[in-house]
Amino acid sequence: MTESELTQSLLYLDGVSVSFDGFRALNNLSMIIGPGEMRAIIGPNGAGKTTMMDVITGKTRPDEGDVLFQQGRTDLTKLDEASIAELGIGRKFQKPTVFESHTVADNILLALKGPRSAGSSLFGWRNRVPESELDDILTTIGLIDHRRRMAADLSHGQKQWLEIGMLLAQDPKLLLVDEPVAGMTDAETEHTAALLSRIAQDHAVVVVEHDMAFVRALGCKVTCLHEGTVLAEGTIDAVSTNERVIEVYLGR
Repeated sequence: MTESELTQSLLYLDGVSVSFDGFRALNNLSMIIGPGEMRAIIGPNGAGKTTMMDVITGKTRPDEGDVLFQQGRTDLTKLDEASIAELGIGRKFQKPTVFESHTVADNILLALKGPRSAGSSLFGWRNRVPESELDDILTTIGLIDHRRRMAADLSHGQKQWLEIGMLLAQDPKLLLVDEPVAGMTDAETEHTAALLSRIAQDHAVVVVEHDMAFVRALGCKVTCLHEGTVLAEGTIDAVSTNERVIEVYLGR
């Protein structure tokens, strides 16, 4: 990849390989995500999608290759998971994890990025957070009318949106979202596509998903992985009509 691609990138993966007990989970994977870009990642089970996110978030160290953030200024392979999260990379797993015994608004409050010192926690800086700051996030995720509800009482889809809101509260530069619409109704799926599109106006968003109708609704560039490397990349129409993609993924 070129120097200009590196300096214009938010996230830059080049020649990344990862092996587990002889199995190559990632095989010379190269990909560039630009600032504020939305990208959908598709591919069959075992294609390397989860391993790719593990590498980006510091959970897995690559055997070789470059994983660089913020125009190449930061080498993510040198940092632990907490430092990478602090840097502005947020990850949402498939199963929502919210504080069920707290209200929707309190979930956002607890997730807010703030001072990390013991003193600041002791003096409860969260008590001084203006409600408007929470309301902005709750409006974005479509839960403003549910701010006082207990998280346990939300539907599956609403819990997914709340967790996305909790990620937004940390003000990440990049969100990694894993199969956000699994188990959702059609209406919830539609809401989620609109929500992620709104978020992508201010943040880069990488979505791993199997639901091709949802991927089409996102209207973004699509990358298809297969056997740990990029098989095809481009518009949803270009990727979904690619013969190799049909053969290894869509045709099954």
